[in-house]
Amino acid sequence: MVTRSHRVNLIGLAAILCLIAVPTTAEQKIPDEYKSNGFFIGCQAWSFMRFTVFEAIEKTERAGGRVIEFFPGQKLSKEEPTVSWDHNASTETIEKVKAKLAQHKIKAVNYGVVGIAKDEAEARKVFEFAKTLGLRAVTTESDDAIDTIEKLVKNYDIKVGFHDHPKQPKNPNYRMWDPKYILSLVKNRDRRIGACADTGHWVRSGLKPVDCLRILRGRIISSHLKDLNVFDPAGHDVPFGMGVSDVTGILDELRRQRFDGNISVEYEYRMEDSLPEIAQCIGFVKGYGLKTR
Repeated sequence: MVTRSHRVNLIGLAAILCLIAVPTTAEQKIPDEYKSNGFFIGCQAWSFMRFTVFEAIEKTERAGGRVIEFFPGQKLSKEEPTVSWDHNASTETIEKVKAKLAQHKIKAVNYGVVGIAKDEAEARKVFEFAKTLGLRAVTTESDDAIDTIEKLVKNYDIKVGFHDHPKQPKNPNYRMWDPKYILSLVKNRDRRIGACADTGHWVRSGLKPVDCLRILRGRIISSHLKDLNVFDPAGHDVPFGMGVSDVTGILDELRRQRFDGNISVEYEYRMEDSLPEIAQCIGFVKGYGLKTR
């Protein structure tokens, strides 16, 4: 016979089991409608840093991209050239950018590279901005703020990717270039913390991007995808498939890892007139693997 007391206990047990079953890392997803050939391919607005935010959105659409990653400090528009775009933007400015994105059917998915403070109140400004824009992730190199970052990743359900710039021979304290260091930084942290894989900077550091991706397997949050003309710190961007970075191998590895973050074309060569080359890069990703299917 089940008494009233037993029923209460059973209900309580069921509630506890339901709580246990809830995943602790519900992940933000980019809507599938923004995929191209299985990837969320678009532009890092830095490719258009000599233009405004509005122009970067327009050029991303013209290049064939579906998503965009913003960076802090870009000017808003030709009409408002003194207004800067970052996580301190006014509500009015944010609404203007949202409207521009909707006009061109571009999805904002990421923001960086941006410094994140150890101070929680200051760091929250970045995460609030990301939440308001509906971003999936933030890109940073603020390894000293990892404890604050992990807390806010859990609070906001927004991913964070640690970015790599090239090795700095005169500054041995700079370690972000090394995927093994980034792995050591994130491996015991929330799964929503990982790497923003800048493949061009790995090449400039003398590393093979595919090897780096394998080191960081399961921790790739996003990518600044580049193909460089030479394995050298002075190498410059070229259209995908025309350089030494093995972009096909990179895409193979990302697909093998079931990567579902954004790929940002960050093209830093002939930046006044790089749109045709950026369009080639996006076209390469859209055409990747089609001949073998």
